Amino acid sequence: MNLRNDVKKRNKLFIAGALLLAITGVAGCSDSEVGDVSLGLFTTKDIKIDALVDPIVTGVTCHISSIEADLDFSDPSDSAIACRQTGPITAEMLANIDKSPSGDVIFRKSKSVFFKNMKLRRIYDEESRTLMYLSYSTKETSGSYKHSLSTVPLWETEAFN
Repeated sequence: MNLRNDVKKRNKLFIAGALLLAITGVAGCSDSEVGDVSLGLFTTKDIKIDALVDPIVTGVTCHISSIEADLDFSDPSDSAIACRQTGPITAEMLANIDKSPSGDVIFRKSKSVFFKNMKLRRIYDEESRTLMYLSYSTKETSGSYKHSLSTVPLWETEAFN
């Protein structure tokens, strides 16, 4: 009988801890948040907008919008991204980026207490001299990995030559 009570107590502690993580960790706002739009009075879901400056190519800023559900264990995987040149882009910056076909993860955000993340990856298209920014979910949802793409052409930047 004591073993059964111990299991029940552990289960309650686990559920309480998971709820605490869901409310504070997943739903908390980030330092990069620049927008927060409520989806209505009778929902706990909001559209959050983050502004992210590329850590190496600092002349690029990406805005990513995604839905966050304050009282859920997992946020929806949909997101949208728009990246623009917001400052100088130099040849030195370009020399320091990963030029492999899979590029480099420059941002990661937890979207669930169950290992779902949203990632932002920078990939360089050398032929067209364009930076591509891919936002994607690391967990399959409804048979698909949700993703969104934005590009920043290097035309007329210091890095173009």
